Amino acid sequence: MASRRRARAFAMQALYQADLCERSVASSLNDLWSILMDGEGVEGERPPESAEVEFASRLARGAEERRERIDALIEECSTNWRLVRMPVVDRNILRLAAFELDGCPDIPASVSVNEAVELAKGYGGSDSRAFVNGIVDRMGRQLGRLESRGKRKGKE
Repeated sequence: MASRRRARAFAMQALYQADLCERSVASSLNDLWSILMDGEGVEGERPPESAEVEFASRLARGAEERRERIDALIEECSTNWRLVRMPVVDRNILRLAAFELDGCPDIPASVSVNEAVELAKGYGGSDSRAFVNGIVDRMGRQLGRLESRGKRKGKE
């Protein structure tokens, strides 16, 4: 069964490689799919399903296309952290989440937040979960996709 969580991990890996190697996301995706689907794959991993490839590609390419806007949003929502000083994994998880919040109205904002936190737990450092959660939450509120703090449904 195709997994969007797994697809997000693929998208984050492609964004990470593109960022680290200063290359296009398309090249990074091509390398990733070659490794995962060449018959050898990665030990213990099943090859990605077509729905996972499609979703991961949509997210990674969308994050690249909107990178300037996304990076500005991340910097605006991070306190005392410039983008270039953030850990590479965290930075690319944030880019992925920012694209989902800004460019994917079909994905509930709460899902984007939760999935970003899960990626941070699985791939980031010991402080990544809290760091990513705080910035993604601020981005969601700024974009109007999450309720402002102190407000609950039915109350003002």
